[in-house]
Amino acid sequence: MLLHIVARGRIGRGPEADLVERYLKRIAWPTKVTELPDTGGRLPDLAPGTRTVVLDETGRDLPSRELAAILGRWRDDGVRETRFLLGAADGHAATTRDTADLLLAFGRATWPHMMSRAMLAEQLWRANSILAGHPYHREG
Repeated sequence: MLLHIVARGRIGRGPEADLVERYLKRIAWPTKVTELPDTGGRLPDLAPGTRTVVLDETGRDLPSRELAAILGRWRDDGVRETRFLLGAADGHAATTRDTADLLLAFGRATWPHMMSRAMLAEQLWRANSILAGHPYHREG
């Protein structure tokens, strides 16, 4: 299953970009990042059956194992692509949130866009590790 991050704004070069790249390289599943301008631009077309995860402050704050279970279920059901949408400073349009398969939050705090992207990359790697039975993830 392709894990496709579609993010508003350019991350450029720097420690956040290095962190995102580090985690995405470790994931055994194929990954892709599409950057869009802060405003405008067009979302890539959705193939039938694509799942959409919208990162949003109103979303579910899931434990890593639960996120991994959802992604594993989608993979096992034959989903070819899961798309993760990160919005610009003003967030997402109501229609984007309403059509999402999952609204996901990283807690109730507000996070900078670049940090959210790095946190998402780490959580995708962690989910991949959990599903592979890798000892990286430990319960606290």
